Amino acid sequence: MDGLALVTLLAVILIKEIGVPIPVPGDLLVITAGVAASGQGIFAVAVLIGILLAGYVGGSVQFVLVRGVMRERLLALFARLGVPRARLDRLADRLARHGSRGVAVARMTPGVRIGAIAASGLAALRFPVFAGGLVVGNAVFVGGHFLLGYAVGQPALELIGRAGGVLIGAAFLGILAVGGAIGWTRLRPSRRSPADGSGLPAWADAACPACLAVAAVSSARR
Repeated sequence: MDGLALVTLLAVILIKEIGVPIPVPGDLLVITAGVAASGQGIFAVAVLIGILLAGYVGGSVQFVLVRGVMRERLLALFARLGVPRARLDRLADRLARHGSRGVAVARMTPGVRIGAIAASGLAALRFPVFAGGLVVGNAVFVGGHFLLGYAVGQPALELIGRAGGVLIGAAFLGILAVGGAIGWTRLRPSRRSPADGSGLPAWADAACPACLAVAAVSSARR
């Protein structure tokens, strides 16, 4: 991974965490970063730290905005994207009861994590409480996806190299993203509509095979 690619990646993650709707699956971005950083030793650690910091900064900005002057605009934006105020209010009630632990669990959960930051603002959590949950939740979710990419990195890069390089890699990621969208749509409970928050925003943070497996287990339990 070169410097320009890393800066672009961090910028996209920062913007997504602020709340700007970029329809790129965040988990696939992190897995791809892990793949690209595999075999690069201490640089891989620096990449992971950079991704985590971008997420913390972006999430903190969104939290402050929801609690402040951009509250209604951001909530309206979320509603248009399929995460309505009622759903955020329900999550906010849960976070108000459970504090940092609730924020951490929400940020670890595919499909739920997308609204956790805004819900924390609605719950009027103190910033240290929110930040503690954000740090732990992002570390587990993002760190797990990065390590998954890192673990399969070398074999994946060798396969891509033999198959034709960057275009094959991009096509593979595109197939994963589309497959994630289809899988997420099929695995969400049928009684929910896109307005319940299980559409584009959920897919954009829960499109990888691991997230779909979690969704499948949850769906089976329901």
